Amino acid sequence: MRITAALTETRGAPFALTPLELDDPRPGEVVVRMVSSGVCHTDLIMRDQWYPVPLPVVLGHEGAGVVEAVGDGVGHVVPGDHVVLTFNSCGDCGMCDHGRPAYCDGFFGCNFSGARPDGSSPLRRVGGGSVHGVFFGQSSFATHALATERNVVKVDRDAPLELLGPLGCGVQTGAGAVLNSLDPPAGSSLAIFGTGSVGISAIMAAVIAGCSPIVAIDLNERRLETALELGATHAIDAATDDPVERLRDLTGGADYTLETTGVASVLRQAVDALGNGGTCGLIGAAALGTEVSLDMSALLFGRSVRGIVEGDSVPRRFIPRLIDFHRQGRFPFDRLIRTYAFEDINQAVEDSEKGTTLKPVLTFAG
Repeated sequence: MRITAALTETRGAPFALTPLELDDPRPGEVVVRMVSSGVCHTDLIMRDQWYPVPLPVVLGHEGAGVVEAVGDGVGHVVPGDHVVLTFNSCGDCGMCDHGRPAYCDGFFGCNFSGARPDGSSPLRRVGGGSVHGVFFGQSSFATHALATERNVVKVDRDAPLELLGPLGCGVQTGAGAVLNSLDPPAGSSLAIFGTGSVGISAIMAAVIAGCSPIVAIDLNERRLETALELGATHAIDAATDDPVERLRDLTGGADYTLETTGVASVLRQAVDALGNGGTCGLIGAAALGTEVSLDMSALLFGRSVRGIVEGDSVPRRFIPRLIDFHRQGRFPFDRLIRTYAFEDINQAVEDSEKGTTLKPVLTFAG
């Protein structure tokens, strides 16, 4: 099949719309016509080679669209079904067996290798030449994507596909970090360091969980205003105030904190702001090898730090749950989104990196 994809040729290069050939689906695979795809921070750090994703590659991992074809053995979806694409997992390891696919033993291979398990890519240049694909089991910066049955989530046909892509990663990560990973009792204090789309998704989920106070910390005044509009009870501008001191004044030591920026010094603040027995969830992705120093004596008093991938989500259950919350008016994630035509992908990226758009979503004609 001839498709158009946004190709990443070299480290840090602009995305280039390029005609490519896409394989027909093999057993267990699904071809999806894309309706939308979110642009995530993870796409950009892969473009910049924070992780060694092979190049050239088609990125994109927050896709939503319509199933066009399925391979042998696929029973979860049929052509015409509306789906959200999410992260991939092997389905065979101990973590997958225990319902924790975000911690799949093969997570890196399934999502970052640029190839199927047998080493092949479903993408190639017109006229020949290899291109790496199946990024997060999808490579959704393209008019069509090839996914696996494991990482497609069927959704109701009346759900707005042009908005749903970010549920596959960023939004489910922030919301799931609260509702699945931390699972705070009502009345717990929660502070979110970083108010991008992941952080504000966590804030909206904290409202659902009944947290109070809900404190947003950022350097961007406009994002803090949005955080307050969508459920934060307090905002701290880290450019002018010490977040740890302010949080201790507000909470006496937070019950829970979330670090969404991937900045080591911010993680230290998120841990230092905890009260005795508090938990810090780490979401932000840093370059491989990034280290942080922590006060060991403070940790002894029941404080803990835990990493969180994809909000501990089982996507087939959690993504429909978020859609239901949205329908009820309790999870207005659409407030984060600005849509861009696919051909404007580089403008979407620029606006995201400048902080003028919280969650860019690419839309595909037809």
